[in-house]
Amino acid sequence: MPYSNNNNNSSMKQLILKISAVALLGIVTGCGPSGTGGQLVGKPNTLNNYRPPAPLGMVWVPSGVLKAGASDEDIRGRNDALIRTVQMSGFFMDAHEISNQEYRQFTEWVRDSIAHAALGDYIDNPDGTQRLDMRKRINWKDQDLQDQLSNLFVAADQSGWGRKEFDNSKLVYHYETYEYDEAVLNGTQPKTSYITKRDIAAYPDTTVWMRMFQYSYNEPIAQQYNWFPAFNNYPVVGVNWHQANAFCDWRTQLWRSEREKNKQYFEGRFRLPSEMEWEWAARGGRNESPFPWGGPYVLNKKGCYLANFKPQRGNYAADGGLYTVPVDKYWPNDYGLFNMSGNVSEWTASPYNGNSFHFVSEINPEVHRKGNENDPLWMTRKTLRGGSWRDVQFYLQVSTRDYEYADTAKAYIGFRTVIQQIALSLTNRR
Repeated sequence: MPYSNNNNNSSMKQLILKISAVALLGIVTGCGPSGTGGQLVGKPNTLNNYRPPAPLGMVWVPSGVLKAGASDEDIRGRNDALIRTVQMSGFFMDAHEISNQEYRQFTEWVRDSIAHAALGDYIDNPDGTQRLDMRKRINWKDQDLQDQLSNLFVAADQSGWGRKEFDNSKLVYHYETYEYDEAVLNGTQPKTSYITKRDIAAYPDTTVWMRMFQYSYNEPIAQQYNWFPAFNNYPVVGVNWHQANAFCDWRTQLWRSEREKNKQYFEGRFRLPSEMEWEWAARGGRNESPFPWGGPYVLNKKGCYLANFKPQRGNYAADGGLYTVPVDKYWPNDYGLFNMSGNVSEWTASPYNGNSFHFVSEINPEVHRKGNENDPLWMTRKTLRGGSWRDVQFYLQVSTRDYEYADTAKAYIGFRTVIQQIALSLTNRR
């Protein structure tokens, strides 16, 4: 067949059209809806401008450098609290100790949840599971309801008071935690093997006022402290370390469920502070001062005490409080935190050991819960900080370490919680 110039031109036109189509496709994909212009700009999401709200009653403790440990002059304390310089990420912390009325919200939620479970009050979830319908109100004064839930009450002839009463020993909070650190460090087992299930008695031990002080008449405060309205704003006591952790889990679930219901993002969890976090917050930016307000004195210019403790060799009332005082009394430190010294000692998440400071990280230090397996008391002793109404001045120092056994409840031990939103802590929230 003879050579045809027309066929050649037609083939060239088809080739040009194909090349143009490919080029046009490249332009469309490169400069389409994403508008990247062919550049690497990252894939945005709906959380780009997200800033979580400050939980009610909490204040922001900024990132910074903590010079932890006892001062050079504190020879006794220096043996227990080695001087360390560590880097701290910011976090939210309760402005004051958890009060009776705040803890009561927890115990009453547990009470109502047990009742709802017994009554079969459930809601179907979209995934086919069920949850308790906590929206229904429980009228605990209703006699018919009390008859249906008779196993939760102590009969009048057995209560000792001549009236039927709710059995607070039935208030058991069940929760499960995923031991993330164990899964990461020893992650050879299925994930379910790192889930720990706990059942914790939620109600405070109100007998601590009498068992601790056997030769004093403390029946009135033992009977009234936890529930009487006059003590609403006083720090909860009689709560052991396990109960404080159960409260933290409940508070996390309470806030998470509300935010997820409203399609809002949730970050972090409420927990006890590590002892380094506690010390960083207590110092309030006064890195080398012995007390939250500075120091070295526990009196201001007017001769008024700056904390609730045991001054003047046992003159408890000299500072304005014979026992505990409301959680918002005395001046806060420069971060806005009340009673970081005095009133009640506070549980921390950290196990106690005399040489703990020798093996902690220099960034966000935390004593690992299995950091000293040769010490049989490692997991049973938990670090206390801050001193209390029954302690002398030495224990008010922000560097002073003390401990108590995790299953022990006292009339001078309370707690407060923290929550960390790591994106904010690294950028130092403004």
